[in-house]
Amino acid sequence: MTRGTQLEIRPAALIHNAERAAQLAGDAAVYAMIKANGYGHGLTLVAHTLRDYVGGFGVAVIEEAVALRESGIESPLMLLEGCFDEGEWRLAQQLNLEVVVHNIEQINTLAAAHLTDSVAVWLKVDTGMHRLGVPAEQVPTLVQQLSSRSEIQLIGLMTHFACADMADDHTSENQLRTLRSLAEQFALPYSAANSAALFQYSENAFTGRLPESSQGARVRPGIMLYGASPVEGQSSAALDLQVTQQFSARLIAVNCVQAGEAVGYGATWLASRDSRIGIVAVGYGDGYPRHASNGAPVAVAGMRTRTVGRVSMDMIAIDLTEIVDAKVGDRVELWGDLVSIDEVAAFCGTISYELFCQVTARVHRVITHGKA
Repeated sequence: MTRGTQLEIRPAALIHNAERAAQLAGDAAVYAMIKANGYGHGLTLVAHTLRDYVGGFGVAVIEEAVALRESGIESPLMLLEGCFDEGEWRLAQQLNLEVVVHNIEQINTLAAAHLTDSVAVWLKVDTGMHRLGVPAEQVPTLVQQLSSRSEIQLIGLMTHFACADMADDHTSENQLRTLRSLAEQFALPYSAANSAALFQYSENAFTGRLPESSQGARVRPGIMLYGASPVEGQSSAALDLQVTQQFSARLIAVNCVQAGEAVGYGATWLASRDSRIGIVAVGYGDGYPRHASNGAPVAVAGMRTRTVGRVSMDMIAIDLTEIVDAKVGDRVELWGDLVSIDEVAAFCGTISYELFCQVTARVHRVITHGKA
């Protein structure tokens, strides 16, 4: 642990962001998306932090659901990719999961499982994302089929928005119109709103509340819970979201480089002036993105600066020329309070989700127990 590369996790910020989601959701239940190890924050840590603040959780695969139940989480769990064989259906029933069905094959597998008790099912509808979900025209037949089976409790319809995070979104309303029409036809609640939709479209229709009842409606926030902005062109701070993690490492060397000299593999950065270059104990072996080479923002001693040269497996170089007091042992923020993860992601041509998920196991985790 002397290397000092660490990921600080802030449970109080997770709670604040969950409460923000609840404000936007109105009467609809908030199901917190904690798949992929809680977006890199820790699956069981996030679940135990938020279990008193949300109505349930969403996971991608059944192994995540098993881990949550074994850790003592009794909250409702939604299995987003559904079950892939008869054994998983039986396990889903034992774990009391809400299972998403998105194709005919899953329904056939369910029938072959010969369940002895009922299992709650969401039918996913493809309204334009064209990823998972049954075509809208098949819904009437499938609703009738699912409703006729004693081992199935059909609890709602769901879909997923393709463009709700975009400032010029023109597709979500059409997607919602399709889903809402089907839900009203069969008097079923529905689940559609992700983080972006909660901010962009916080009216009743998008949160899944039918005019006659809010019973059974779900919203499915993910990235907003972890303090990153889900909306194009808007910062997390402007949306009243708090930073849930700070990724940092220590300066392990400070070198003087003369004008015209190169730094790092491939000599991709040349000093335009005599410079002080700091070497930081973090690299792509720790999950810091290799695409953050030559110009990604970082912060040292309360001041922002940039990476220079290529990201190595275990080290990066940063420009300390203007930060004259920086010294070996100082902590460098890679993202967190002074440098948002959204900034780093934009520089790397990716999204915050990927950066959250790729921090590796060798980075020391620190849990900060403080008030939001």
